[in-house]
Amino acid sequence: ARGVPQITVCFDIDANGILNVSAEDKTTGQKNKITITNDKGRLSKEEIEKMVQEAEKYKSEDEEHKKKVEAKNTLENYAYNMRNTIKDDKISSKLSPADKTKIDDAIEQAIQWLDANQLAEADEFEDKMKELESICNPIIAKMYQGGAGGEVDDDAPPAGGSGAGPKIEEVD
Repeated sequence: ARGVPQITVCFDIDANGILNVSAEDKTTGQKNKITITNDKGRLSKEEIEKMVQEAEKYKSEDEEHKKKVEAKNTLENYAYNMRNTIKDDKISSKLSPADKTKIDDAIEQAIQWLDANQLAEADEFEDKMKELESICNPIIAKMYQGGAGGEVDDDAPPAGGSGAGPKIEEVD
């Protein structure tokens, strides 16, 4: 087969996606080689390592932010759910006016505090949550135990006076 070139072509792709193409003319021994890289949109090893380091660096900040957001949402949800709970006629009818006012005031204070302290730390949100729970939970628990309105009214003065007062101080 005189006059027909015999060319061996070799394609080689490495782990980085770089294509090496080599061609050799068997009759003349002439070799040619070309390297094809797809650099567009590719990150260098250094860039990748830098990104990994930054991700590690910001991981703890992200965790802190997540905790803060969760604590804020927990407090917000509790306050608004409690507000809706005591607006429910079935429940508000079982609460003494003093207890209802006490819960209302605590919820309002918590919501105002939330509005003014959107950027507070997680533990500040958690402390506010404990404070609000220490006021609302005993009253709601008493309501469920008491049942009828008359019984709850009889229990109101001790709870309003000495019952809930010290509890708040203990939490702080």
